[in-house]
Amino acid sequence: MAAPLLVGLDVGTTASKAVVFTDTGEPLSQAAVTTPWTVTRTGAELDATALLHAAVEALAGALSAAPPGPVAGLGVTSMGESGVLLDRSGEPIGPVVAWHDTRDETELADLHARIGPATFARTTGLPLRHQWALTKHRWLLAHHPETRTAVRRLNIAEWVVRGLGGAEATEQSLASRTGWLRLDGRDWWPEALEWSGARASQMPDLVTAGTALGTVDVGAGPDRLTGATLTVCGHDHQVAAIGAGAVRPGDELDSCGTAEALVRSVPPGLAPETVAGLVAAGVTVGWHALAGRWCLLGATTGGLVLQRVLAGLGLDRADLTQLDLLAEQVEPGRVEVRIADEGRSVVVPAGESAEPAEIWRAALEMVTDEIAVIHEAMTAYSGDHHELVAVGGWSRSEALMAVKGRRLGPVRRSPVVEAGARGAALLAGLAAGVYASVDDFPDAADTTASVHSGDTVVAGGQW
Repeated sequence: MAAPLLVGLDVGTTASKAVVFTDTGEPLSQAAVTTPWTVTRTGAELDATALLHAAVEALAGALSAAPPGPVAGLGVTSMGESGVLLDRSGEPIGPVVAWHDTRDETELADLHARIGPATFARTTGLPLRHQWALTKHRWLLAHHPETRTAVRRLNIAEWVVRGLGGAEATEQSLASRTGWLRLDGRDWWPEALEWSGARASQMPDLVTAGTALGTVDVGAGPDRLTGATLTVCGHDHQVAAIGAGAVRPGDELDSCGTAEALVRSVPPGLAPETVAGLVAAGVTVGWHALAGRWCLLGATTGGLVLQRVLAGLGLDRADLTQLDLLAEQVEPGRVEVRIADEGRSVVVPAGESAEPAEIWRAALEMVTDEIAVIHEAMTAYSGDHHELVAVGGWSRSEALMAVKGRRLGPVRRSPVVEAGARGAALLAGLAAGVYASVDDFPDAADTTASVHSGDTVVAGGQW
């Protein structure tokens, strides 16, 4: 009998990425479909049905390029904060507002006045800003009257699983990104619900990632998926940590993309004052996708800075290997180089000049110093980390990894390319019974990056 296949779907801000894996965690095929945003004055929004269709199209592309074999499970991870409102017939109503959209300016100001940032941080583990679901929910009720008839509210991954035939559920790491969940009690916060106009009855039961939520219905997705076990895997950052192998308590993922994010797993139960201190230091605290864990999450624009500096030097990724070699040979202190305006400009003392390698070394040092502030805040409030694991495009920079090693201590570079999709596939295997527990997940260090690609399709507007 053929070994079962597992599929991970990562519904992100840029695209829905579907990857087919073996039960040993090896990628076989993949496809991506652009997230169908419509650009607005304040950010972006999309149609929930169009997003579901894009996700299904990505799944179809990945499976069309995959070898034969039964699909045991499909796990779905997604961006956080954005949500879908459903009416009594189960149809979506109102737009899905992007997490980064700032249309909720008035609502945010009112939340500051009514609840305040200190209470909000201690209760939810989040800073009071535009990002969370509750202010956008209140905006929707005020500006789209039809949303007042909503009886259900789902996060993005939950909506996709439901659309494929799965049961309605709220996954805990996604719930932690709404502003409605009390961190210490792992329950809904009545004051925040009332303020936003939401109701606890609109929220499905809380579950952990890897919980079986039914199977893919006939006709709901590609034929090969019919009967596969479905699970909601949670917030993409935490699921990427699972996919990269940062699964033990104290493990920390360094996701080196356009935004650089640190994701650390810690035991639950930090004191409210500790939570408030972490939030003040730029670190969110929430429930992890893994059962029985909390997650510390902080981010910088480090990757964007490096991208801008590289472009400013007239170079691209193809030049990175040679530039890294030269940067590692730079004599410290020969010339003082400062990277300003998030990588848009380079400052050197009057009358002096800097070589490209010196500018690049300065950029690497700067972005590492910035992420180190977050890393050290996590350690100050929660204790030492266990292992630091790096993934993402910029983790392929040898010079950056060397700088990180000197500043942060040992860093293990994971070979996993699509860590979010891999984490979702492993959690699908847990839901389907392929693995008895997280301890049975295949080692990420043994993963190869050789995959067959289906078509990448642009669906709708791209921003």
